Amino acid sequence: MTRNDQELPDTDHATVSRRALLATAGVAALAVSGQPAVAEEGNYRVANGRIQQSVVHWCFQPMTVEALAAAAARMGLKSVELVAPRDWPTLKKHGLACAISPSHGFAKGFAHTEEHAECLAALHESIDATSEAGFPSVITFSGFRRGLDMDVGQKNMVEGLKKIVGHAEKKRVTLCLEMLNSRVATEMKGHPDYMCDSIEWGVEICKRVGSERLKMLFDIYHVQIMQGDVIARIKQFHDYIGHYHTAGNPGRNEIDDTQEINYPPIMRAILETGYKGYVGQEFIPTRKDPIASLGQGVRLCDV
Repeated sequence: MTRNDQELPDTDHATVSRRALLATAGVAALAVSGQPAVAEEGNYRVANGRIQQSVVHWCFQPMTVEALAAAAARMGLKSVELVAPRDWPTLKKHGLACAISPSHGFAKGFAHTEEHAECLAALHESIDATSEAGFPSVITFSGFRRGLDMDVGQKNMVEGLKKIVGHAEKKRVTLCLEMLNSRVATEMKGHPDYMCDSIEWGVEICKRVGSERLKMLFDIYHVQIMQGDVIARIKQFHDYIGHYHTAGNPGRNEIDDTQEINYPPIMRAILETGYKGYVGQEFIPTRKDPIASLGQGVRLCDV
């Protein structure tokens, strides 16, 4: 019997540390509840795998793509996303995909006809690279209103996307239009004046374009802020959803019990729709160990 295996002495003859007992009780409670201790979150590995999980690199910076990819692979994730083609060999080295590729940024988009040429060029290049790499999707955006009427912007979106969706069809790559919140005025947590700030508005564009290669990027955090009823909207619009993102609200931080979105039932609702694509963890970690935060998020979504 090792020292750690020895029984506690009888309390008539020795005083048991109250702190040690409480610590032991805490670990035991976590074990019974199925919740790993916080220190172990970074070592979590996907157990169920029904959700294809990914992680977005930008919100884990200054961590390198190499470091994040290595951690993602250890956890059993399938992808690190929104990284440039120069980093794709690193992902493949770790057996990972880039679930959704970058293109033009969110400041410009198809809402304004004068921005069509720039967005089309960026998308054409990204579609070609994504197809060649064997990855599934490319992101696209509406851009900002800047005083433009919503109906006009929607018409311009349809016109511009119709010019590129045929190429996406040919290359078997799906374009995903991201909805973003326009309410939060903090950098990278909200995008005031962004045009595509409702799922319904974006889905209408998908319907008018009429291609299976144009879908919505359903960011759960942004939808919660702008509209709520996340599960209802997932069920209603699942035919038009090509990708999901996560984050905690408020703050766009960890998806833990400090925020208002309950992720496990949302993941189960996604599965019930028959969705087979990726769910990308896109929260900004606040803890000293961001990989522990990632592990916690991965565990919560591994339903």
